Amino acid sequence: MPKSRAPDKVTIKIPRPLYDKIGTLIEGAGYNSVTDFVVYVLRDIVSAHGEREAEPYTETELEAVKERLRQLGYL
Repeated sequence: MPKSRAPDKVTIKIPRPLYDKIGTLIEGAGYNSVTDFVVYVLRDIVSAHGEREAEPYTETELEAVKERLRQLGYL
């Protein structure tokens, strides 16, 4: 018998004290559950990470990298 497709959600384990602390932290904040809050935070972090990668280096940053490469003997 073939296995069914994997569900669209998975379980992530975190320490109970952290879970309880998050629960206390979000009381009255409008989140339905600790899971909703954690998903919100993780999406925010992943989104911010993706945006940072897409931003090009400034001219100053590029010059600093080139200078460091020169100091290391690569340029």
